[in-house]
Amino acid sequence: MAVDRGSGFEAMFLDPVGQPVQQRWADAAMTVGFEELRPVSAFPVIPGRRWGPGLWWSATTGRHVAAGSNAMRTQLMVLDRDPDVTGLAGRPVRVLWREERGRVRSWVPQLFARYRDGTGLLADCPSHPEAGGDRAVKAAEAVSAACEEIGWTYRRLAPLDDVRAANLKWLAGYRHPRNAGRTGLMPAVVEAFARPRPLIEGAEAAGDPIEVLPVVFHAVWHGRVTAALEAPLHERVLVGPAGWSGPGPGMAGGAR
Repeated sequence: MAVDRGSGFEAMFLDPVGQPVQQRWADAAMTVGFEELRPVSAFPVIPGRRWGPGLWWSATTGRHVAAGSNAMRTQLMVLDRDPDVTGLAGRPVRVLWREERGRVRSWVPQLFARYRDGTGLLADCPSHPEAGGDRAVKAAEAVSAACEEIGWTYRRLAPLDDVRAANLKWLAGYRHPRNAGRTGLMPAVVEAFARPRPLIEGAEAAGDPIEVLPVVFHAVWHGRVTAALEAPLHERVLVGPAGWSGPGPGMAGGAR
């Protein structure tokens, strides 16, 4: 897309009372906490879709994030587990620019993530690589340029494979603090997996599996212990300490 760089980029967003604000993109990026804002425009409801707009409860922020699709919700799961992410928001800003012929264009990326170092990620979450067509591709070029100017990143996030997505959805069911267990149980879980061992063996070592397994899944979600998510989770999957790189060759299925 031919973008008129001389005219600059602008940002449109809603202030805390819901009034639209438009200002220079670089100024807004420096001063506005996009992770705190409501959507600048609602996610569309598309008849016939199995999954429509909803809310994702973020373990990172303790608040709900607007999600427009199942693909976006899955990407929110990935970012919600990233220890470098400190804030999340759905559609908080519209990026505007002029084409070389002077026509104003705009795009609302689906999500925003704030990183620990203060930088930001704007992203779209297509359900397949061709989603959005030519307009989305051209908008991606412009928003990428806008982000590059201020040291941020724009990405069209590739869909996760089915197995990894299913594992994340399972673990997400245990992300809430209520699954951290009674006092002393989380340290026992961490200690049980100080060396890699099958999931069920570590759970039994820490106590009654009925009580312990939710705590293990909570610990995996939050990175207190580690499990490879490339294969389906099962009772013999290997779980190891935080930062463990996973089973070596020939061990992908876990010890049996």
